[in-house]
Amino acid sequence: MTKLFLDSGDASETRQALELLGTLDGQTTNPTLVAKNPEAAARLERGEKFTSKEILGFYKDVITEISGLLPDGSVSIEVYSDLETTAEDMIEQAHEMYTWIPNAHIKLPTTKEGLTAAQKLNKEHMRLNLTLCFTQEQAAAVYAATRGAKKGDVYVSPFVGRLDDQGVDGMNFISNCLKIFEKSDHHVETLVASVRSLDNFLFSLRLKADIITAPLKLFKEWVEAGKSDGSDFMYSAGDLKPTKLKNLDLKSDWQDFNIRHELTKSGLERFAKDWNELIK
Repeated sequence: MTKLFLDSGDASETRQALELLGTLDGQTTNPTLVAKNPEAAARLERGEKFTSKEILGFYKDVITEISGLLPDGSVSIEVYSDLETTAEDMIEQAHEMYTWIPNAHIKLPTTKEGLTAAQKLNKEHMRLNLTLCFTQEQAAAVYAATRGAKKGDVYVSPFVGRLDDQGVDGMNFISNCLKIFEKSDHHVETLVASVRSLDNFLFSLRLKADIITAPLKLFKEWVEAGKSDGSDFMYSAGDLKPTKLKNLDLKSDWQDFNIRHELTKSGLERFAKDWNELIK
């Protein structure tokens, strides 16, 4: 059964989602969502930015509150990373953030440095979420970098909406990701991210994606529409271009895959900008 996560950096939305749905399997956060947290936004409106230490403390407090509301779920915490951040720096952040709560998945970018960090942290049995994934090669590299992990310990987060924005069929990409892992040991779970519409949500359910993370407004739409399981939903991609399923060898070394993608780069830049705008 597909697990449902809330995509939010606000614990009050966690409470609303629990009241709306009755249950929730986890929550994903990122620097942009933390910047949108009402308390952080109000502080910025007053012209009061955070110090680097204060913003990290604020993030920890938010995560701790969310974790308390979802003690049996997963809560994704994202390391700070820009185009210059090294694997060593990500590893150092991951070690700190992993101590914040007992149910963390540490989010790392699907880049060379992010996968280098993931490979080391996986050997330490840390739960991970590789984010900003836009290609089948990136998804395969996540699998290869985290061999030996248990099912549920590693997520890969393909971003549907940002592919759609580029005229590429994001839902077709989700379908291909699921097919790539069909004959694997399933230690990597596909977490559908950047869900922009109820159509994305319902088709993800129909595809039986491992996990969907969505904003509160989409969960409200889903409930208002009758909480369909998506089994009879017909998805139309319109003019969006599909991508052909590739025959990728999951036994390869992760460094053998071409993991570069412009959207991963721009996504990193956006997250870094939103985080840095919070800091003095």
